Amino acid sequence: MIYDYLIVRFGELTLKGKNRNKFIDRLYVTVKEKLKPFPQLKLKRHFDDIEIQLNNEPIQQVTDVLTKIFGIQTIRAAIKVENDLESIKQGALKIIKSEEANIKTFKISAKRKNKKFPTGSDELNRTLGGHILTNTEDIKVDVHQPDINLRVEVMEHETRIYGKDFKGAGGLPAGSSGKVLLMLSGGIDSPVAGYLMQKRGAVLEAIHFHSPPYTNERARQKVIDLTEKLNDFGGQVKLHIVPFTDIQIQIRDKMPDNYRMTMMRRMMLRIAEKLAEKRGALAIATGESLGQVASQTLESMNTINEVTNLPVLRPLLTMDKVEIIDIAHKINTYDISIRPYEDCCTLFLPSAPKTKPNREHANKFEIDFPINELIQEAIDGIETIDLREQNNKTSLMDELL
Repeated sequence: MIYDYLIVRFGELTLKGKNRNKFIDRLYVTVKEKLKPFPQLKLKRHFDDIEIQLNNEPIQQVTDVLTKIFGIQTIRAAIKVENDLESIKQGALKIIKSEEANIKTFKISAKRKNKKFPTGSDELNRTLGGHILTNTEDIKVDVHQPDINLRVEVMEHETRIYGKDFKGAGGLPAGSSGKVLLMLSGGIDSPVAGYLMQKRGAVLEAIHFHSPPYTNERARQKVIDLTEKLNDFGGQVKLHIVPFTDIQIQIRDKMPDNYRMTMMRRMMLRIAEKLAEKRGALAIATGESLGQVASQTLESMNTINEVTNLPVLRPLLTMDKVEIIDIAHKINTYDISIRPYEDCCTLFLPSAPKTKPNREHANKFEIDFPINELIQEAIDGIETIDLREQNNKTSLMDELL
């Protein structure tokens, strides 16, 4: 293996001023936690980056983990050499030779942080470029769109030479923006919404409304599997499964057909608010996209939102379905979401849902509806699944067997 180190760069975090260290501390803790399966790695935090010494751990597997961690802008594969010109020349050529089969053009980007080093940045660019051209065949310089940009950083005690770059996930580190309760259905949209909230540093807990026997165990497992996928990006997501059958039956029996969806969403939001307050979440997130279905018109959102004082965050609001599906493929939730197991919303859909429901009408329909009683029954019946505890138990059983 040619590379000895991975250098993690922060991107947006460098703009955080006095709060910078808090964000980087969170990122460093997350990186250490996610890299536990690679015991030979050695991590060191610097002002501008996190340095990871590979010690023969598999570079591709390590970078696969790092590219899913929010707060990382770039991961650069690197070697270190001594601070003398000949060592730097040989190190640069070594990387180019290792990539020679995949490249036709290169560029040198040298930076002399150590001003005592006798060769300036421009001269270093020319010297290293000339050395590579002399010792390779059919490789040319391209300063605009090179196949590889060989970065050389002369530091106080050593020189880093960077070869491959891996694009990070960007965004903010997990936990840097507070807790959000995600309304997680079994569809395509809500897992993508959860992923985008995690990208902005939110800690997620998820709430799912389950209606047995109308929804079966496979529909429930589908949501658990989606939650596991979200765990890859932002720590451990607790899943709260709400028994919703009685509420849906009462809505079906007591509400006008075209208002059923509206009333169901209002009840869901009320329950989500109660759980959010209990769990210390500061907002509720949904997978709604403006105008996509009847319950996602502005009129519907206005009428549904009336029942909560918490912010309702809709990160997919301006996206069309194609954009949402693209992200679902990227985060590996799409194939789970399209499993043919219905959630509670789908099974109780009215034939012609109201697209412009009125708040006054909704309030009138709810006058004799046992809202508080039904909410309390739902809250009391919540099943909470901590996937980390579940996975730890599974690992322990595997070891015993």
